[in-house]
Amino acid sequence: MKLSILLESVPEIRSVSIVKEGMEHQHSAGTGRHNDLCACLPDYEIGSIHYRAQEVKPDGLFVAVKGFKADGHDFIDEALTRGASVIVTQKPVNKESVIIEVENTRRALAAISANFYGNASEKLFIIGITGTNGKTTTAYIIESILAEAGFKVGVIGTINYRYSGRVFPNPMTTPESLDLQRILAEMHENGITHVVLEVSSHAIDLHRIDCCRIDIGVFTNLTREHLDYHGDMDSYWFCKKRLFTEHLKTGPRKGHISAVVNCDDKRGKGLYNLLSEASDSMPVISTGSTADKMIWPDNIKYSLTGITGRISTERGVFNFKSPLAGEHNLENILSATGVGIAIGLFPAIIKAGIEKTGWIPGRLEFIPNKAGKFVFVDYAHTPDALEHVLSSLRSIKDNEIGRIICVVGCGGDRDRGKRPLMGEIAGRFCDLTIITSDNPRTEDPMGIISRIVEGIKQTSLKEYTLPELASGIQERGYVIEPDRRKAIKLSITSAGPGDIILIAGKGHETYQLIGGETFHFDDREEAREALK
Repeated sequence: MKLSILLESVPEIRSVSIVKEGMEHQHSAGTGRHNDLCACLPDYEIGSIHYRAQEVKPDGLFVAVKGFKADGHDFIDEALTRGASVIVTQKPVNKESVIIEVENTRRALAAISANFYGNASEKLFIIGITGTNGKTTTAYIIESILAEAGFKVGVIGTINYRYSGRVFPNPMTTPESLDLQRILAEMHENGITHVVLEVSSHAIDLHRIDCCRIDIGVFTNLTREHLDYHGDMDSYWFCKKRLFTEHLKTGPRKGHISAVVNCDDKRGKGLYNLLSEASDSMPVISTGSTADKMIWPDNIKYSLTGITGRISTERGVFNFKSPLAGEHNLENILSATGVGIAIGLFPAIIKAGIEKTGWIPGRLEFIPNKAGKFVFVDYAHTPDALEHVLSSLRSIKDNEIGRIICVVGCGGDRDRGKRPLMGEIAGRFCDLTIITSDNPRTEDPMGIISRIVEGIKQTSLKEYTLPELASGIQERGYVIEPDRRKAIKLSITSAGPGDIILIAGKGHETYQLIGGETFHFDDREEAREALK
């Protein structure tokens, strides 16, 4: 693709310089407009786009992006050695090449990538889901509803990205802009019509979804998470909100977009009011637990095997039965229903899609066994997520036989303030809490555990030693077992028939991050092994 086409929508070009093949020119933004600056460049044929220097191919364009652990500007020489013909940078660079200096290389990468892949998002119907919790489950339900309606659906999310029966690993919830645009182009080429996209706050802040045209925005909730990155809850919220206040309202689809907002969430209610009252307001569908919302439920019954009830919408009322357990999953079902209504689907189709959504990997995923124990693996790694899951299990347990045993830990090199909160929540809801490791990374696992213990001590529970616990659970309490494999086995052996075991924190993940190394570890595999 011609360089001139790639640069058409790149924002804030500061300067261009050419030191190549006997030419030596430099032009700054002060000497002309965007088109004038680009006009002085050789219109090279660019064969590939890269932001990893080690992947650069001859005649490729390399965008130097500053990451969390490394800065692409430090690898420009490697990119040139590998044959890059053009370098895009946000720092002054004096190299023998074509150098394009921009204000922000992440924004430039998004624009260049969209152009390179033919602006694939404009040819697809895209549903973007953001919020702290519930994105993945909501995406699965929406996928099922859209498939039931006859659409060809692709999903890009935390667990993987998938389309047409093919599944691919996804290293992050929302891929880097270059990878995102490539995936969207692949989906379009394979006949996909609708894409469900999980949108993380990092993706918004780091411009990964720039130039990605979204038709429907979905807000699930906002609770404490990623404060190691955002600093405080207000900054975190401002970032999430931008999906609706900025991204939905730009591009060729402006005026043809809509939003679905969970108004049971305090921030969601504020977002609904903001969007509804804006001078350039868009259609907004409210979901929630009461009849003043556009999508609302009644006659709801919860059990360890799922949810049943009735959902009212502006297009009609339908009864449903879902294998997903817990009150938090009802919120996800309502959000997915809102998307179906926004698209114009009949309630019967939405109902069928909900009921065909099976167990979701690592989201209160049931581990079948012959011991009569209710073993669940869940991704809950935030205080709110853990409280939602445990409160749901507690409300079900109160009507059934059994105790709640929870395995819980916290990740290293992340928000340290949530650790005592996680401990307090586990102690408040569980009969036995087993405190263990969960991706300690470069931190001392016992240092992390000590902070969780600070929280659980607030509930005045008994602290068991491992030998004491061998005699059985005599009263509500907790025990420390830093080895996660042993902790999971301990939860299984401590439980009896009818007891509920929640292994929280990792969900679908298949690894442990210890020191600088990655080790294979799957909570589900460990639970199955312990149940033998």
